[in-house]
Amino acid sequence: MSLESQLSALAEHYSKISPPELGNSIHDIEASFDPKQSIQPGDVLPEFSLSDATGKTTSSTELLASGPLLITFYRGGWCPYCNLALGSLQARLGEFQTRGVTLVGISPELPNTSLSVSEKNELQFPVLSDPGNELARKLGLVWTMPGYLRPLFDQFGIDLKSRNGDDSFEVPIPANLLVDGKGIVRNVYANADYRRRLEPTEALAWIDAL
Repeated sequence: MSLESQLSALAEHYSKISPPELGNSIHDIEASFDPKQSIQPGDVLPEFSLSDATGKTTSSTELLASGPLLITFYRGGWCPYCNLALGSLQARLGEFQTRGVTLVGISPELPNTSLSVSEKNELQFPVLSDPGNELARKLGLVWTMPGYLRPLFDQFGIDLKSRNGDDSFEVPIPANLLVDGKGIVRNVYANADYRRRLEPTEALAWIDAL
């Protein structure tokens, strides 16, 4: 089953049980996010040094030493769409590895929270913590969720302040960056509608075109 079909089924399910505020928030983010203001193909990926799920620091220099990267920015382990997207990449991990590409997941969640995400999805690639969305902000991939969603998060038991270590109520725009071994961004997928994600087969096609 394709990732798109899984995401569509999930979206249909939530459309039946979710309050209208969630749908309104998607319209809000689509209206406010300008992909042309975010990182573009041909740009240099800013250097970073982030903690992995065990608290170990991992740098972009270290990662790029092994070759190209496919970086996935995701909202957090609380997001079922993100979990499907990460799981779909894990399912194709061998195909990325044979092409010499390292998968990297990045979210604003604290390292101890990221560990539970890694374990839950049985991810076998680095999952890094971007506190305060600092890296995502440099890339133009940060959105502040509207205040009217706070009661819904409380209702669903999603404590972003605890998970992210701040009360900014900010999340990254779900995005994928293919970065070549020299640190140049070659392809970008960023969609304001968090229900839509890059299909792994398309990411593999990007790589084959390098």
